[in-house]
Amino acid sequence: MKRYRTRRPIGALLALTAAGGLLLTGCQGGDDAPQEAKDTAADSRGGPAPLPAPDGPRGEGGQRYDEGTPTGETGDSRDVAPHPDLLSTFALDVDTASYGYARRTLSEGRLPDPSTVRPEEFVNSFRQDYDRPGTDGFSVTVDGARTGEEDWSLVRVGLATRSAEQEGERPPAALTFVIDVSGSMAEPGRLDLAKESLGTMADRLRDDDSVALVTFSDEAETVLPMTRLGDHRDRVHDAIDGLEPTDSTNLGAGVDTGYATAVEGRREGATNRVVLVSDALANTGDTDADAILERIADARREHGITLFGVGVGSDYGDALMERLADRGDGHTTYVSDTEDAREVFCEQLPRHIELTARDAKAQVAFDPGTVAEFRLVGYDNREVADDDFRDDRVDGGEVGPGHTVTALYAIRVRPGAGGHLATATVRWLDPRTRAPHEESGDVETGGLDDSVWEADRGLRVTATAAYFADALRSSGHDGHDGHDGHDSHDGRVGSLPGAPGLGRLAEHAGTLADRTEDEDVRRLAEAIATADRLTT
Repeated sequence: MKRYRTRRPIGALLALTAAGGLLLTGCQGGDDAPQEAKDTAADSRGGPAPLPAPDGPRGEGGQRYDEGTPTGETGDSRDVAPHPDLLSTFALDVDTASYGYARRTLSEGRLPDPSTVRPEEFVNSFRQDYDRPGTDGFSVTVDGARTGEEDWSLVRVGLATRSAEQEGERPPAALTFVIDVSGSMAEPGRLDLAKESLGTMADRLRDDDSVALVTFSDEAETVLPMTRLGDHRDRVHDAIDGLEPTDSTNLGAGVDTGYATAVEGRREGATNRVVLVSDALANTGDTDADAILERIADARREHGITLFGVGVGSDYGDALMERLADRGDGHTTYVSDTEDAREVFCEQLPRHIELTARDAKAQVAFDPGTVAEFRLVGYDNREVADDDFRDDRVDGGEVGPGHTVTALYAIRVRPGAGGHLATATVRWLDPRTRAPHEESGDVETGGLDDSVWEADRGLRVTATAAYFADALRSSGHDGHDGHDGHDSHDGRVGSLPGAPGLGRLAEHAGTLADRTEDEDVRRLAEAIATADRLTT
């Protein structure tokens, strides 16, 4: 299969004439620029001019593309305004909590609540082998494969940041851990996991990193003020070892005290972040989500302190934790066992403290001459108005080194059409200068593999994860949104074209796990098999 990875760097396209109104987000410390504009930017249109949108795109010779375009007469629409109905724009997201929580729920013999299943978080839970750029910013890889359903294909847009640099090259970190010690945290796999992992992480952080520790139950307490590790690791370990579960969950008090401690211990030029470890089940004190969210937004606007949410427990406030992280310009993950906890606290957090891209957004323009319709899989609450793609006051996602972001589309190709299929563009701000940059990649119909199940390993994993999430979100066990050809005995199916049903999907995943010898894929296959048993 040919894979089209044409990257067209655009660089710093526009001078930021309103830099003072940009939101300071992410992990970068040492910059107190005003940020209020970002909170209301979704209703603002005063930024850089968006792509022009005439009454219809025109190809070479000036012809207009519409439903009546003769098959095969596609021209080349890459250098003209894309059709507004064939544009897709979203803020980047590296959350993975939804997949982790689904696995935990399935292991307990229950299907996850469909409202907690976010397909993009399933897809982004797996490592990808995209080419990586040598500097800050992104590479763009676009590929795809045909499904078993006539004219329908899956197209994958893959974005990757540079590899994480050596530990000594990143800026120092000032991390405030806000730990839930309510009674529910006594359940195995909650506070015990957090204590063990925090202790190991404290040994792996650098001497010039700082750590603070706040606990909350019915009240909140600063157990350890911001402390430079250096010769004080024993003090940090003593504070961690002393954590014990007590009473109710006053999440509001924990957020208040945690951010107050982070602000007091804020370090110029360092990564300043709050790490919230909780089951997010607020049941005492200020339980109003909007009030808690506003406190986080205030700290982000005024001090540039971001939030990393770590979910734990079989009963977990998934929706609240996701909202907290979104408002704090951070991301969420979920830990269900010792292996998960060590990966999050001991590998991901220390390695990805630095920020390489701020307010990153992606826009995919499908060629109207070859694509009749499309559907973005997931990213339901990350959508951005197409006109706001180049409005840098509109919030995007914050991404660090070593990350990959994947978006999957189901597209219906016009019968017999060939040539250019889609162009994907990612736009981000430099985390230090806030200068905008863009990078693009293309795919053509000739770049589509004949079958999803014979495609590149990464695309097969992506498709498997997406089909799994889509099946868990479906409300029925037979049939899906008018797409036919699925056996009712084959378990729950979803609405994605070519959905094989959970039984056959488990077989595909098992074969993929055997071929790749990848433990993460093996876990995926086991989760799909469990879901299949629970639905048949």
